[in-house]
Amino acid sequence: ILAADESTGTIGKRLASINVENVETNRRALRELLFTAPGALPCLSGVILFEETLYQKSSDGKLFVDILKEGGVLPGIKVDKGTVELAGTNGETTTQGLDGLGERCKKYYEAGARFAKWRAVLKIGENEPSELSIHENAYGLARYAVICQENGLVPIVEPEILVDGSHDIHKCAAVTERVLAACYKALSDHHVLLEGTLLKPNMVTPGSDSAKVGPEVIAEHTVRALQRTVPAAVPAIVFLSGGQSEEEATKNLNAMNQLKTKKPWSLSFSFGRALQQSTLKTWGGKEENVKAAQEALYVRCKANSEATLGTYKGDAKLGDGAAESLHVKDYKY
Repeated sequence: ILAADESTGTIGKRLASINVENVETNRRALRELLFTAPGALPCLSGVILFEETLYQKSSDGKLFVDILKEGGVLPGIKVDKGTVELAGTNGETTTQGLDGLGERCKKYYEAGARFAKWRAVLKIGENEPSELSIHENAYGLARYAVICQENGLVPIVEPEILVDGSHDIHKCAAVTERVLAACYKALSDHHVLLEGTLLKPNMVTPGSDSAKVGPEVIAEHTVRALQRTVPAAVPAIVFLSGGQSEEEATKNLNAMNQLKTKKPWSLSFSFGRALQQSTLKTWGGKEENVKAAQEALYVRCKANSEATLGTYKGDAKLGDGAAESLHVKDYKY
């Protein structure tokens, strides 16, 4: 899955990084570049859109939704309304957007969307995540998921534990297990059909201020946390990249798919920054760079498609920015 559902504010930051103005025409130009890149769509099965993009057309007047469908890719939609702070906590948050969600889902389905995404955000600290934060976010995700299913959309359940901090991989693994266990309890309580959901978790990694470890270590800790918490009824797990560099995210996914252990679900990707960074840098907002930028996107899509099969050789031509960390502290989407 390509996550191209950045809100207007977030896409503005991406465009600012290449000195491009955040106006509708530029946002549309970037997304058209992504959705019409030769060879990219066959490597994908879904693209997550922001509401504006769901109704946008390409420069030749064709709805983006139709371009995706003709390419054999399902359009999805981000439905949450961002995070707000939980009072009485140390900066922990809960996600808004349940009000009127049923009506919006119905409208999005009619516009061609077939799946949805809702991002819950948790953080690791001395006393975080708190029980309150885990509970609130798990039940928010479950309520969202069942409302989506009532309206024909497959919900992507995304409990992102931020990489921010100096904790080690063992701490991240323990927190990930606690959070996922709570999420599946909540989904069960809400009668969500697990076969009709996807999980979009963080990979289990050391904190951003901690020493790095190899892909094999990340793979082992991540898959073990999932084995302990994610029911076999869930068809697929699509990882978020969470600020890893493009190449890191691909290598970690590849290592998981090479692990010889029980994996009852498909392990795949739902990357935003880790599919778009080198494309964005190559494009730079210039018409004459579109072809080269689309080639850069194809390189990353193909590499991740191979990683999903565990056959990535680490031989992708690294585009501009492919090896740089995309970590943003306290990342807002």
